[in-house]
Amino acid sequence: MTVTHSLFRLTLATCLAGFCALAQGEPSIERGRYLVQVSGCNDCHTAGYSMAPYQVPERTWLQGDSLGWSGPWGTTYASNLRLLLPRLGEAQWLALARKANYRPPMPNQSLHLMEEDDLRSIYRFVVALGPAGNPAPTALPPGQAALTPVVQFPAPPAP
Repeated sequence: MTVTHSLFRLTLATCLAGFCALAQGEPSIERGRYLVQVSGCNDCHTAGYSMAPYQVPERTWLQGDSLGWSGPWGTTYASNLRLLLPRLGEAQWLALARKANYRPPMPNQSLHLMEEDDLRSIYRFVVALGPAGNPAPTALPPGQAALTPVVQFPAPPAP
């Protein structure tokens, strides 16, 4: 067996092992990247992502947004996960995700239903991205006007 052939077999075995880990749901940074993309995390937590997902560089992902979500609960903003998650240990993140009861439009049920290894993968991916950006604006109580653009829920009745 040649060195090139051995190197190819080793590379192939490594790639297959990584793919199998991803397919089996073992916690990994790569699986976290995948889950962040398919579960909609970027849609709110990454400015401009929902309008042009293939144009937003990964280095800017999950830094929160100043677009508010306004409704009977007041106005909420998607938090900067790049600042939040590195401050937590993995066990703290799991506990936070399991008891999530955030105001709309956060899909709390998605965090409640995720497998533990998926939550671990998301945590590992976000932490691997490293801290970046600024904190999102503070949530506002009902009746207080936002100084940023907002998405209004429920939509006001047509005139």
